[in-house]
Formats: sequence, structure tokens, C-alpha cells
Amino acid sequence: MNDQLQPLKKPTRATKRTGTQDDIVYAHIFDAILEQRLAPGTKLSEEALGEIFGVSRTIIRRALSRLAHEGVVLLRPNRGAVVASPSVDEARQIFFARRLVEKAITELAVQHASAEQLAELRQMVEDERDCFARGDRGAGIRLSGEFHLKLAEVAKNAPLVSFQRSLVSQTSLIIAQYESGNRSHCSYDEHNELIDAIAARDSDKAVRLMMHHMDHIDSKLNLEEDSASGDLHAVFSHIVAKKKTRA
Repeated sequence: MNDQLQPLKKPTRATKRTGTQDDIVYAHIFDAILEQRLAPGTKLSEEALGEIFGVSRTIIRRALSRLAHEGVVLLRPNRGAVVASPSVDEARQIFFARRLVEKAITELAVQHASAEQLAELRQMVEDERDCFARGDRGAGIRLSGEFHLKLAEVAKNAPLVSFQRSLVSQTSLIIAQYESGNRSHCSYDEHNELIDAIAARDSDKAVRLMMHHMDHIDSKLNLEEDSASGDLHAVFSHIVAKKKTRA
């Protein structure tokens, strides 16, 4: 099997994939989880993923191990890897933890955010709005998650960035598994209000807006419906198609 995986560009993404082969595979799977294209409980076959990405199973294992460390993939002895499928109790624990982390991140962002970083956050919100406007829900959801990851970077606290990366991806799995039929999104409006509060150095208002934002996400969960897909070839069809065009 060919281990030479080139950085791939997704149609909804403005930047190219860079890094090692397992970095690239990891990033594609992470995005598929953020975009809710991979259903909780999906079996992540090393053979299928190796075929899709054109890399060895060793590369796939390294990427899956990193995702397992972040809590979004389960590595089952002798049974292979699956996308994590949080229980109702686990979902509640994850949301509780995320609220605590978001509060700390918001308070620190108010202290540390530079004008350049605020401008970058605003651009991310605009990109998110554009994605939803053109019907690209998956990319919009991913950008919404990336907004929170960027905010963690603005907070200038490395452990919080690590915690947030895991919590944001786990939250996406929870939403994919339990979101109600109302799939409307207005996170970009809430994100803009949050940026305004941070820019004004109003910590109390910023935290209040962030907690309201988390309430909004929580209110859309009904703990019953499943969505997304369990078909690896369908989820990563853009990669398979690109490989065929290069053949």
C-alpha cells in the first residue's frame, strides 16, 4: 500500500493539510467528527481507512490513538476502533466540564485578546455565517467549533487549549447523537455578541453571554435522535474522488 499521502484540500476549507501522514489523517477524521459527518458508534476500520487515505495501517493506528486520547474514539482490544458514543450521563458530564472550561477561557480572553485576534475571530464568524447561508451545514458546524478552539488560544493557557479541543469534539458527537429535529443555527450571532463583550473588556457580560450560548446548545438536545453517517467511504468521498482524479 502506498504510504505517500499528500496534503489534501477539502472543498469547504481554505487551508491545505500539512504535517506528517498521521497528522493529515488525524485532521480529516477530527474534522469529520466536528462536522458531524461521522456518526457516534461508527466502526473505524483500519483497512478501510488505509484504503481511503492511501497509507499503511500503522499510520492509521497512530491517528486513531491521538483521537482516542482526546476522547472521541474508543480503541477496543481485539475489536478495533469506533467513534465514541457518549451515554446520557457522559453527555451531561461533558457539558458540565465544558461550561467550567468555557467560563475560564472567556475570562482569560477578556484579559489577553489583542485587536488582531479579535479581528481573526470576527472573520471566523463571517465564514461560519457564509457556510450556513449557502447550505453547507457541516462546514458551518466545524467553524463554530473552531471558533471556540481559537478563543482558547486567545486565553493563553495551554492546558485549557488541550481540554477544550477534547471537549469541543466530544460536544459535536453529543449533538450528532442527541440533537432535536430543530436544526436551526444562530451561533454566529451569539459569537459576535461575545466578541463585542471581550473587545469591551467586560468580563461579567462576556461570561454571561457564553453561558447563554451553552444553554442554547443544551436546549436543542433531546437524547433520542441519531444523525450523521456510519459509512466511511461516504464520509470521506471527497478524498476518494480526489485520488481517482489524480490516477
